[in-house]
Amino acid sequence: MEKKINKQSSNLIVINKSKRILVATGIYPPDVGGPATYSKLLKEELPKYSKDKVRAIILNFGEVRKWPKIIRHIIYFFKALYRGRYCEVIYAQDPVSVGLPALFAARILRKPFLLKIVGDYAWEQGVSRFGVKDDLNTFSLKKGQYGWFVKLLKKIETYVARHADVVIVPSEYLKKIVSNWGISPEKIIVIYNSFEPPKGLLSKDAIRKKMKVVGELVVSAGRLVPWKGFDALIKLWPNVLIKYPNAKLLIIGEGPEKNNLESLINRLALEDSVLLTGKLDRQMLMVYLKIADVFVLNTGYEGFSHQLLEVASVCTPIVTTNVGGNPEIIKDGASGLLVEYNNQSELSAAIIKVLSNPELTRKISLGAESRVQEFSLERMITSLIKLVLTCV
Repeated sequence: MEKKINKQSSNLIVINKSKRILVATGIYPPDVGGPATYSKLLKEELPKYSKDKVRAIILNFGEVRKWPKIIRHIIYFFKALYRGRYCEVIYAQDPVSVGLPALFAARILRKPFLLKIVGDYAWEQGVSRFGVKDDLNTFSLKKGQYGWFVKLLKKIETYVARHADVVIVPSEYLKKIVSNWGISPEKIIVIYNSFEPPKGLLSKDAIRKKMKVVGELVVSAGRLVPWKGFDALIKLWPNVLIKYPNAKLLIIGEGPEKNNLESLINRLALEDSVLLTGKLDRQMLMVYLKIADVFVLNTGYEGFSHQLLEVASVCTPIVTTNVGGNPEIIKDGASGLLVEYNNQSELSAAIIKVLSNPELTRKISLGAESRVQEFSLERMITSLIKLVLTCV
């Protein structure tokens, strides 16, 4: 039973009886990544928005990672079984590493099982390690045309999703992908991830002056994996240098493509204008996002990009691809520019367009900043609490 309380505290939900959610997560701080950040957020914020009546109990896969494969999953299952006894709901943050053992524990305990899906792990592994060339939409519709390990991963994530009571996704795009697995759309709920704008950053001009940054600066960031399209961005860079010879391209992140990207930079003799920074802490990342003249995300797959929200919050104009969940955040011409994935002519034209048009820059920056306000922490947490209450 729930009810809204007075207007002064309208962001709280009153609950008569305490509820505990076992959050089964693959990573947790100090680990870095979306599931770690999200799980920590649930632990800290659920009590605040439910008058201290909904709490998250964390079960981190890091507790068992020291054990050999398979053994670690069995131990994790028993941990989920033990801690799940004291919780009303079990909520897994992925459908494979923690999802499968958490599902078995939930069924034995006869507890509601919620599953969050933020991507397709089978596809990501297939593209990174097993030569899969299909895009995600095609991959999600195919059944048995891949190697045995990729097929096994597909079967596991589909099995766990099919047996979940509710599947939570962060975008309409991912709802479509999970539906392609054969999961009923009626049990797939979209709850957009939240975003809290950074605080305490100096102005763009002040930071650039302090860091002695001169000339045009284009920034991209993300894990260095094939579908992020950093190679295409490097290949098109000479087109930008023709008009802006002092421009610099900063690529922030780590990943398996690092050596290939470094070789490409050397082969094109771009060492003076293209820099791979490696992984940066969040504060330094936000500084570079703030001082950039353009942020570019040339991605072939994006479930829901938290990175785009961060960029929008600091009023940096965005050029990104019309794929995945990106159009749910960016409206072409209003809050950014959308281009075709890996289309070097479109990408370079869009970058140059933003660099050469201050009026357009101001328009799309303000439009994106306004869009960020719709992804509030309050909306995400209260939506999750209401969903949990319908399950118990």
